[in-house]
Amino acid sequence: MSYEDFWIRFLLLFCERIETIGREERTPASLEDMGYLNSVLLASGIQGDGSPVSGGGLSQNSKFSYGYASSPGKRSSMEDFYEARIDGVDGEIVGLFGVFDGHGGARAAQYVKQNLFSNLIKHPKFLSDTKSAIVDAYSQTDSEFLKSENNHGHDAGSTASTAILVGNRLLVANVGDSRAVICRAGNAIAVSRDHKPDQTDERQRIEEAGGFVMWAGTWRVGGVLAVSRAFGDKLLKQYVVADPEIQEQVVDGSLEFLILASDGLWDVVTNEEAVEMIKPIDDPEEAAKRLMQEAYQRGSADNITCVVVRFLSSPNNSSSEQK
Repeated sequence: MSYEDFWIRFLLLFCERIETIGREERTPASLEDMGYLNSVLLASGIQGDGSPVSGGGLSQNSKFSYGYASSPGKRSSMEDFYEARIDGVDGEIVGLFGVFDGHGGARAAQYVKQNLFSNLIKHPKFLSDTKSAIVDAYSQTDSEFLKSENNHGHDAGSTASTAILVGNRLLVANVGDSRAVICRAGNAIAVSRDHKPDQTDERQRIEEAGGFVMWAGTWRVGGVLAVSRAFGDKLLKQYVVADPEIQEQVVDGSLEFLILASDGLWDVVTNEEAVEMIKPIDDPEEAAKRLMQEAYQRGSADNITCVVVRFLSSPNNSSSEQK
């Protein structure tokens, strides 16, 4: 791409983003608009009136429990989505958890929520080579979303912070700036990395692909996008990739719980604060609600979505199950 072509693309994206922000700030004026808004809210797990929602569950083998809480926060629009489900794959109980934070509208986040895990568990190597299956599922979901975007006039994208629980393995995959943090032996440990354009390796990758990073309130790809990896964003796809970074953890007696959350939490709450806050809360739904409420009270300006997974396979719990 020539220098002139890139700047033309940049100006188109900038104008498009300004138009999107204007649409987001307007209150829906028609019943048709309200119908679309309600369908998006319901898909993200938000009540039609915009009030927060929460829920949770327990795996069939009683090895883990989970809870979630999600709220538009102080924003009039909702672009956060989440997934928390338990599936059976070839006789193996699998936990699938994710937080998806959209930008440029809700389309990309909603699409990733609806398709990423379905693509993953259909992968022929899901159990035998889970890491490569995750990489392929991310790539497939991104490609299929971009194909579905041909009739849309403006760009949309989404982060994805996901956790896959298979046997005694926890695999965390991340694209964008939603984040995963575990509590192991009482300590807060980040198991994902926020993908920001000013990180040395990310900036180098973007520039080697012909793009640039500039300051526009924060560091942005092409002066437009504040994350360096995402689903969607077709006009920036050459630079903003959906390649996940994957970390694997062993589920043992020292692994207490996992937090997945959008940046609506992490903008105002540190990893250590989040872990300390919910250590005493055994119910993961109540823990997720506590994090969401704390972020709101601290003035988070974004949508807030939290998923908490508690691991119940500690030695004490195992002996209780045997009794």
